[in-house]
Amino acid sequence: MKHLLASTCLVAGLLAMTGAARAECGDVTIASMNWQSAEVLAALDKFILTEGYGCNAEVIVGDTVPTITSMIEKGEPDLAPEGWVDLLPDVVNRGIEEGKLIGAAVALSDAAVQGWWIPKYIADANPDIKTIDDALKHPELFPDPEDKSKGAVHNGPQGWGGTVVTGQLYKAYGGEAANFTLVDTGSAAGLDGSIAKAYERKEGWVGYYWAPTALLGKYEMVKLDHGVPFDEAEWKRCNTVADCADPQKNDWPKDKVQTLVTKAFSDRAGADVMGYLNKRAWSNDTVNKLMAWMTDNQASGDDGAKHFLEENEALWKDWVSPEAAEKIKAAL
Repeated sequence: MKHLLASTCLVAGLLAMTGAARAECGDVTIASMNWQSAEVLAALDKFILTEGYGCNAEVIVGDTVPTITSMIEKGEPDLAPEGWVDLLPDVVNRGIEEGKLIGAAVALSDAAVQGWWIPKYIADANPDIKTIDDALKHPELFPDPEDKSKGAVHNGPQGWGGTVVTGQLYKAYGGEAANFTLVDTGSAAGLDGSIAKAYERKEGWVGYYWAPTALLGKYEMVKLDHGVPFDEAEWKRCNTVADCADPQKNDWPKDKVQTLVTKAFSDRAGADVMGYLNKRAWSNDTVNKLMAWMTDNQASGDDGAKHFLEENEALWKDWVSPEAAEKIKAAL
């Protein structure tokens, strides 16, 4: 009877400790942007925060511009795992300076690459095309799907910071005067589909894309040079501002991809949770391999997160406390 009573008390104590840990971390909303690397990172954070640290984590749909703006103005969502901060430099800096945002780990340790790309078979067949200006001299090589008499620059969906920059560069490089239209592909799937369709038909394609992605692992693309050095002042003044009327030619810098946390969540989450968010980072190579696996297996972000945890224990164990590591392994 004494042993039974002791066991009952032990279980009750453990349950109470678990409840206390969950209460300390509390509810947390995690923004999952509508592209694959952000989706799997959000799912990974949800799994680790829930199973390792007892948070009540929920993933919500987001996009770069509205998510970061909402974090500053409304204090929600709590966490943006993959914040492409160079697309909104003034907004992010203002949020940090006003004490509403906290910059946690640089999520992509070797930075991200954005810009305009063309298929490698087009680059190989036309070695004179190396820059954006070079490509815009040849609308016949990059036909508009709706009007073959014109060329087309394919853009991302509304809500992406990269979509804003591409629209501004289209103006700066004289896309309309060069007989190109700017095509709104409507969604991440639409953008991917336009590249896949061009590849299947061995047609020309030029437009916005980024790395790391599984798609660039499947379809070999060449990034166009911008022909000018990077001008940070111009980038902030006009290249990243949708309604700026006079954008100038500019290079596209490698992007700092950082985890952003609201100050309110940072204050209530506790040192252990913030310790994880300040350490969690992976490389382009790691992400590319994971996304390729997800694509090949038609896996969701949740599936990808579990696959990563199962296959990369040596990496993620350094991000978490020993106690959290044991809980995560048990949950798997």
